[in-house]
Amino acid sequence: MKRMISIVFMLIIILAGIVFAVLNSTSVELKYYFGVVQVPLSLIIVLSIIAGALLGILASMGQLLRARRNIARLKRSVHLAEKEVTNLRTIPIKDSH
Repeated sequence: MKRMISIVFMLIIILAGIVFAVLNSTSVELKYYFGVVQVPLSLIIVLSIIAGALLGILASMGQLLRARRNIARLKRSVHLAEKEVTNLRTIPIKDSH
């Protein structure tokens, strides 16, 4: 169900992007240090959005890697604790009477 919702959401975004590109197809001057280029407005905006998304992903990679390392450490800790509990359960109980 979650996958279906994400597919529908992506299709809506793609459709909105296509409509956006059609409505903003006029050319504008893009001035940069080495010259000037005539580029469709929609292309400039889409490339800016993609660049921003990539920079956001790059900025969050440190936190993501740190979280994955922490998860791996916690899984090892849980595994050792489960192993210790299993070992303690197999030790016979001796009466001191």
